[in-house]
Amino acid sequence: MLNALEVFTTVVVGVMVGVEFSVAFFLNPILGGLPGDNGLRGRTHGARLLGAVMPFWYIGSLALAALWAVAGRDHDGAVLVVTAAALLVLSVVMSILLLVPINNRVKTWTAEGLPADWKQQMNRWDRFHHVRVAVIIAAFALLVTALA
Repeated sequence: MLNALEVFTTVVVGVMVGVEFSVAFFLNPILGGLPGDNGLRGRTHGARLLGAVMPFWYIGSLALAALWAVAGRDHDGAVLVVTAAALLVLSVVMSILLLVPINNRVKTWTAEGLPADWKQQMNRWDRFHHVRVAVIIAAFALLVTALA
């Protein structure tokens, strides 16, 4: 049973990492290169869609890692799993304190009602997101190492 939890947790976190990596390094740069306000429209839609899904994914990943840490506390790699769970906690805290406030503003924007500093807000979100992606990649790497 523990083995199934380990594999399932690693897959769930790994897919989350893939989605967030793709947003950071492919999707947002593609949207930023579109003419006119098309990229902004894509980002506002993405803020609504991913903003609805990702909280469950982050909290679910954290819960799975915590469950693995408790269930596997006497097994090899327990320290790695606890460290990965701590990094996932950090990613959730970063999300709540840094990214969600910006995301909540972005999802209400229209081409006619943009704040003067909208580009700066997008750049700030991107910088925070890059750091968060590094944190969840580290958590994923620790989980993979613990699994091996």
